[in-house]
Amino acid sequence: MVILDSCLSTLQNNSKSSMLTMFLRHSDVIPLTGGLYLSLVEELGERKIIDIVLGCLDSMPNMPVPFGDDVSAVDIGRGRLAVIKTDMLVGKTDVPPGMSLRQAARKAVVMNISDLAAKGVQPIAVLASIGVPRGLNDKDIEQVGKGLNEGAREYNAYILGGDTNEASDLVISCAAFGICEKRYLMKRSGAKPGDVVAVTGSFGKTASGLKILLEKLSAPPKIKRELVDAVLMPRARLKEGLALAQTRTVTASIDSSDGLAWSLHEISRASNVGFLLDELPVAEEAGEFARAHGLDPTELSLYGGEEYELVVTIKPRLWEKAKRAVEQVGATLTKIGLATKERNILLKIEEKTIPVEARGWEHFKTARVKT
Repeated sequence: MVILDSCLSTLQNNSKSSMLTMFLRHSDVIPLTGGLYLSLVEELGERKIIDIVLGCLDSMPNMPVPFGDDVSAVDIGRGRLAVIKTDMLVGKTDVPPGMSLRQAARKAVVMNISDLAAKGVQPIAVLASIGVPRGLNDKDIEQVGKGLNEGAREYNAYILGGDTNEASDLVISCAAFGICEKRYLMKRSGAKPGDVVAVTGSFGKTASGLKILLEKLSAPPKIKRELVDAVLMPRARLKEGLALAQTRTVTASIDSSDGLAWSLHEISRASNVGFLLDELPVAEEAGEFARAHGLDPTELSLYGGEEYELVVTIKPRLWEKAKRAVEQVGATLTKIGLATKERNILLKIEEKTIPVEARGWEHFKTARVKT
């Protein structure tokens, strides 16, 4: 730690950028005069940074979706909402080795569409702002453009435009837009004790695929492609989200891009419930990969992230209706437990009950994709 008092005279003679550079060279916490402290972003983490920014903002009157949910919305009358989502891809943290520029650009779009899917909203249009590092060529830019278009058209949306600028790393920031009826929007905050908690798909493939790409772990050819493809070509569960929204059986919904465990904790915080899980749908390929390398498949499935499955709570008497609706669009919905009055989140596994920790992907605190 560095005492800021001893640096004040120096800082006063420097520009703001020099001051910031000096701050960032020091440790995570900087003490100030009178016992006050400044925390650097490495200590704060992404979610605390968001909390700080939100604390500075005025809330729009009658916000249809509160701060902290997956999307933002504006009431446009006649029972309809304009729903907006923005998310950013950065090369250093979001693009693993082996991911092409085309795949990275596609992923930047899919990240946004996944959150609309979790709310039951059909995307209509996407804006894309691109930070371009020096050294890329015209073919590289063409690949970025094709990836953006593929990501949008895959879900029947269009790229309408955006912005470009020079940057020190690849940055693709997208904003996705859709319209829905207010009564069909699925928020995070409606779960009740006794509700069924369910997921689309299985878990653990992306965590396994990242270990192949980042740590060079081996896998049999028959499963390697499946695990790596889960990382390089993520897919939003849009048809599942739209089908569930129409049933009005869902009490809370989120996507699992930050990890299944973290997603459950997010619903827990927003809805003031806990969860008792009695099933964890580990992907067959992830289980085989875990056995081959002595890894814990539960760890891979709970805390890996980047899977873009939907995590939902369902009114218990309407569970079969929700399940059928998802099956009718060619997908599956798996019950993994129940919401509880107690706020803790527990998993019953092999005659043991273990706590599900509140951890997953978080910028500034989670190890980066590239070092």
